[in-house]
Amino acid sequence: MALSRLPVPADRVTGDHILNPDMGPYAKWTGAPREAAVLIPILERSSGKVSVLFTERTAHLSSHAGQVAFPGGKIDPEDGTPEMAALREAEEEIGLHRHHVEPFARLAPYLTGSGYRVTPIIGFVSGDPVLTPNPGEVADVFEVPLAFLMDPANHQRQSRDWQGKARYFYAMPYETRYIWGVTAGIVRSLYETVYG
Repeated sequence: MALSRLPVPADRVTGDHILNPDMGPYAKWTGAPREAAVLIPILERSSGKVSVLFTERTAHLSSHAGQVAFPGGKIDPEDGTPEMAALREAEEEIGLHRHHVEPFARLAPYLTGSGYRVTPIIGFVSGDPVLTPNPGEVADVFEVPLAFLMDPANHQRQSRDWQGKARYFYAMPYETRYIWGVTAGIVRSLYETVYG
């Protein structure tokens, strides 16, 4: 698997600003960046197929309602590391117990327009864990083949109007799912790290 050759980036950062350099790294935020972490759960099935686990956020949330995301959130002081924060959030959001996850590598931090500095943690998921989505946060959990995500032909560059300007982002529609924004940007960062 190509991920076994994954280099750990040193001082590289990526984010919304890569496609929107005129907006700056934190386009809608003026304070200090807020630290967050997400888990990129990689599963290898007995069939040999490798997939990535995603969540669909519930429709009633105050931010990013209904969007596709990785398990994750703010890094709390008691977490200590981005890895521990990502594992905690995965347990809280989808019931993925940390003993099923082997954190493998960090991707470069992803800077969001809303002021977050997100550290993506790649984790290999072992066994066949029973997932229980937290109904307060997660409407659904689903898998997407890693091969689909690592095919640049599936990385669409789209735009929406924001404050009178076109704001560009990646989108990776898969079947009935619309993966876009920060989540798609992190997938693109994974692709560029492995194949760039």
